[in-house]
Amino acid sequence: MDVRPNQTIYINNLNEKIKKEELKKSLYAIFSQFGQILDIVAMKTLKMRGQAFVVFKEIGSASNALRTMQGFPFYDKPMRIAYAKSDSDIVAKLKGTFKERPKKVKPPKPAPGADEKKDKKKKPSSAENANPNTQTEQPPNQILFLTNLPEETNEMMLSMLFNQFPGFKEVRLVPNRHDIAFVEFTTELQSNAAKEALQGFKITPTHAMKITFAKK
Repeated sequence: MDVRPNQTIYINNLNEKIKKEELKKSLYAIFSQFGQILDIVAMKTLKMRGQAFVVFKEIGSASNALRTMQGFPFYDKPMRIAYAKSDSDIVAKLKGTFKERPKKVKPPKPAPGADEKKDKKKKPSSAENANPNTQTEQPPNQILFLTNLPEETNEMMLSMLFNQFPGFKEVRLVPNRHDIAFVEFTTELQSNAAKEALQGFKITPTHAMKITFAKK
């Protein structure tokens, strides 16, 4: 009865009160750390409530996500994760195209790579300028300052990202500013561990989170 590892994971025991769009955004936020996500399917039909599928580009990403996030408290309920039964699974029926998607994703890839190289050549000064900034960074303390957050960021999303680290206390959002937030830990060692692990974490494909220590 064992299902072979594949790039789609099936998650159940999800909180049924969460709206579908918010659920998909939150799943993206916590699972994109494992690799490129091609699709997330969540349905609110009676039969499919509390369940979702996450389709990764690589099987390795799915395996890593399954191992790491098994039992993770997501909206106060531990997630149950398994590999999707690839052929018979609901995703294949609903999204008959999902296996073709990687083919569509691949062709434009060389272009961004080339652009990045050009950018690196164009802007050597910005890389050099980055070094002084690291020296002027605030001294380590237990509060982290997050910037470059996407518009849809909410307290729950950030809490789920950071509460996997020991010592997590709370997330504080700034009124009328969706792009910044503070996260408090018990000690500066604990805040530093979270900072190192999540530096540059992409909450969405276009927003890489920047983390510094907060000004005291």
